[in-house]
Amino acid sequence: MRRFEKTHPWLRFGIDFSRVTYDLWVMLGECQSKIEHLAGVPLRPDTARRLHSMYLAKGIRATTAIEGNTLSEKQVMDHLEGGLELPASREYLKQEIDNIKVACNQILRENMDGKPVQCSVERIKEFNRAVLCKLPMNEGVVPGAISDFAVTVGRYLAAPREDCDLLLERLCQWLDGADFQPRGELRLGMAIIKAIVAHLYLAWIHPFGDGNGRTARLLEFDILLSAGVPAPAAHLLSNHYNLTREEYYRQLDFASRSGGDVLKFVQYAAQGLRDGLREQIGLVREQQRDVSWRSYVHERFRSASRIENKRRRDLVLDISMAPNPVKRSDLALLSPNCATAYAGKSSRTLMRDLAILLELQLIVEAPIGSQGETAETGYMANKKLIDAFLPVRRMADRE
Repeated sequence: MRRFEKTHPWLRFGIDFSRVTYDLWVMLGECQSKIEHLAGVPLRPDTARRLHSMYLAKGIRATTAIEGNTLSEKQVMDHLEGGLELPASREYLKQEIDNIKVACNQILRENMDGKPVQCSVERIKEFNRAVLCKLPMNEGVVPGAISDFAVTVGRYLAAPREDCDLLLERLCQWLDGADFQPRGELRLGMAIIKAIVAHLYLAWIHPFGDGNGRTARLLEFDILLSAGVPAPAAHLLSNHYNLTREEYYRQLDFASRSGGDVLKFVQYAAQGLRDGLREQIGLVREQQRDVSWRSYVHERFRSASRIENKRRRDLVLDISMAPNPVKRSDLALLSPNCATAYAGKSSRTLMRDLAILLELQLIVEAPIGSQGETAETGYMANKKLIDAFLPVRRMADRE
């Protein structure tokens, strides 16, 4: 009997799929459906780049923040864009960010090559080397090497050092084995379970002197990418763990104390992934709605060569950019375009343009603030004109 079988009997490398609840299968099906909708969704290149950068920053910030990095999401974004200055005493925080960025981009490139990416002990060790690259280390910590001293996380004692290589080998064999093969059409659903369980088991084994959590989340990211999950969506689990950090550690602890029952942790992680995917779908839908709306407005003003039509078209598009109804008194200075178009013109020109836009139903009047009947009236874009296939009840509510 190996020592870990006495000290860590929950490391069983097995999962009883007969105990997966109906709710979890439905949740995984929803995650798979949303991932398939996100994959290859048409977006303007600048929008796609912005969303990719935003979720890269969120994912990197999340996986480092869990381990104590204090940089905000904005600071991480600033650093990724080359604009963050920190005092020398905090430079290591940027190095932690750089390490995860380099590792994520390397994983992305390897998966884009189209070659099968298999889990291996050496690959996991490479992830740890990348995580700890150029960082100040405690005595005895060697990046990418199994530590020769006992590792503890709070009250949790990691697996025996002499068993770690064997445990990592068993983990890799299990992840690439029969348990995680697609079941029916739920290919991505099974990959999600595999990624979450890989993260959980690596956190349990805790083989390295430092960086185990970041290494586990990189392995999770790698498995999701290799299954075909788009990169922005593959960062969502790390973001969920960071947003629910106390619950994350509680679920890790519960899973080991319950004798290795991984399903509750999978349920917790999958729920966060689903919620993140819903938010991502909403952002993508809003971007597509904006493109469709702009196209519709341009179509209504095909003869924009006439100065007044171009002015009215630009007014609609500028109003469309405002998050709230715009006061009439603010319209002429809403943008540089508006300021130029209405310079030297009387208020009657603006009133006439508004009346025509209202008649075309491109804008609507809406109250500003919440003072009931005394609220001042403003103007907003009538984007509901292009909303299609809404549920009947929702359509009625919007009338």
